[in-house]
Amino acid sequence: MSSSSGPVLYDVAGPEERARERRISLVLTVVLVLLGGALITLLARNGAFNDRWLVLVDVPTNFAGFETIHVWQAIFRGLMNTLVAAVIALPLAALLAVLLVSLRASPIVPVRWLVTGVTEVLRGLPVVLMMFFGILVLPGATQLTAVVFGLVLYNAAVFAEILRAGIAALPKGQTEAASSLGMRSFLTYRDVQLPQAVRMMMPSLIAQGVVLVKDSSLGYIVGYAELLRSVSRVADALTNAQYLLPLLTVGAAVYIALNISLSRLAVWVQHRSSFARKAPARITGAPPIP
Repeated sequence: MSSSSGPVLYDVAGPEERARERRISLVLTVVLVLLGGALITLLARNGAFNDRWLVLVDVPTNFAGFETIHVWQAIFRGLMNTLVAAVIALPLAALLAVLLVSLRASPIVPVRWLVTGVTEVLRGLPVVLMMFFGILVLPGATQLTAVVFGLVLYNAAVFAEILRAGIAALPKGQTEAASSLGMRSFLTYRDVQLPQAVRMMMPSLIAQGVVLVKDSSLGYIVGYAELLRSVSRVADALTNAQYLLPLLTVGAAVYIALNISLSRLAVWVQHRSSFARKAPARITGAPPIP
């Protein structure tokens, strides 16, 4: 066993085990490199790396209707539309989720049943179907309104379930301690349970926020000019299927960069929140805020 002061739950690897791990890692690395090389070779044989990629830097001029369209201009416009839908839908979904999970904790049994049923229905419906409902039900609804409507309803239900799971996972001593201090159920929920559930379930909430951004691409179905639809319209304007691969690759890269940025931003906010909670303990010697 290790001679370190901290407790361990496993034996520390010896020289032979470490050497075996290095050999296994080397073999797996070689296998991955070979598979990657085989994939690149296969794509090259199928013409994936020919001059079709020049469409990203040198727009062909021999395609009808392309004089007023530029590839990167269309991609940027689609990206902005995607961000608009996500920026509007994300806070609205979070607020609706807090409302749903709060009503689900209501002492009135019929209210709990009703909110539970609504949450399960919203989770069970496809996002695209909700977007269609937005077009048909909301008076004067635009494509953006329909996209936001579908994203908000579905993701609010998922956010609510994540928060409910976080609240259920809290130790019962939290509620008992709040009750002993004379806090009523609503104050206990607002000041003790909900903040801790948000912090505990932050990774899951971040992951669902990334899903919300990606689901904005479903606005393509209702005619919303988000990133995927913008890329498709450029490909249609070029009237040549070979340009679809580089255009979709750029669209995929933009989605990946956008979602990674969102994840890093959420992690930074979480770290800042932890720093703020621990600051009183470092300054006054008091225990950190739970």
